[in-house]
Amino acid sequence: MNVTLILILAIAATLFAIHKAIHIGFRAPRLVEQGSPADFGISYHDINISTKRGKQLFAWWLLATSPDKIMAPTIILMHGWGSNAELMLPLAVPLYRAGMNVLLLDARNHGRSDDDNFSSMPRFAEDVSEAINWIKQQGNLQNDQLVLLGHSVGAAAVLLEASRRDDVAAVISLATFAHPEWMMRRYLRRFPLPKLFVKGVLHYVERVIGHRYEAIAPMHTACLVKCPVLLVHGTTDKTIPVSDALAIRDQCNKNSIELLLIEDADHESIDKIEEHAKELIAFLMRVGLIKTTQKKEK
Repeated sequence: MNVTLILILAIAATLFAIHKAIHIGFRAPRLVEQGSPADFGISYHDINISTKRGKQLFAWWLLATSPDKIMAPTIILMHGWGSNAELMLPLAVPLYRAGMNVLLLDARNHGRSDDDNFSSMPRFAEDVSEAINWIKQQGNLQNDQLVLLGHSVGAAAVLLEASRRDDVAAVISLATFAHPEWMMRRYLRRFPLPKLFVKGVLHYVERVIGHRYEAIAPMHTACLVKCPVLLVHGTTDKTIPVSDALAIRDQCNKNSIELLLIEDADHESIDKIEEHAKELIAFLMRVGLIKTTQKKEK
C-alpha cells in the first residue's frame, strides 16, 4: 500500500469520525412524558399527526369546554431542544383555563414522536406546519384565530413558520435565539477547538439542515411575521442572553413586536414564565383573541 493511498484513507477516516462526532454532539436527548394533562384535572385526547418523511407526531389535544368553544382561539405549543409536551404543561394550563383550545406537540425525535435521521430548527417548523394543517382539518374551529407559542428552538421555529404564512393570528416566542450561528458559536466555545474547525462545523451543519442561517434567523424572520408578536426572555438566561431578544426587537423596529422581560428567569425557567401567564393572556386579549378574563381554577 503506497503512501498516497494511506494518506487518503487516513483523511477519509478522520472526516468520517468528525461527521459522526458532529451528529452525536448535536443529537437531541429524548425525554418521554411521564405525566399528562389529567394531572391538572384536564380532559384531553392523545393524537398522532402525519408529517414529513412519513413520520408520526405525538400530541395532546385539549379542547375548550366553554359553551362557545367553537369560537375559541387555538394555540399550538412547541417545546425546545431535548424537551417535550409535558414540560410545556405549566404554560398550557392557564391558557386552556382562559378558554383556548390547546395542542401540545412533540417534535420528531422528541417525547413520543417518531425518530428521524436528525433534528433541526427548520424541522421543528415543519412539524408546527403539519400541526396547523391538522387543526384546519377539524371543521368546527375558528381557523382565523390560531396562535403559535414556542420555547427556545421551538420559539425560533414558530417565528420561522409564522413568517411563511398569512393564517397565524399571534406568536409568543419564549427565549429564542436571534441568530443560529451566534447560538452555535456560543455552544462550541465550551470546547477548545481551532477556529478553522469551528468554521467547518458551522458550514457542515448549514449544509445538513439545508438552510442558510441568515434565511432562518429569528432576527430576520420575526420582521416578516404579519401578526402581533410577543418576545419573552429571562434577564438571567445563561444559554441565550437577553441581548438576543433586544437584537430581534431592534432589527425589526416594528410596533407589532412587544418585549416582556422576566426578572431572574434562566433559559429553562418555565416556572418563572408561568408566574407571568396573566401577561401572556393580557397580550392575547389586547390583540383580540381572548375576549374574557382567565377562569378561576376549580
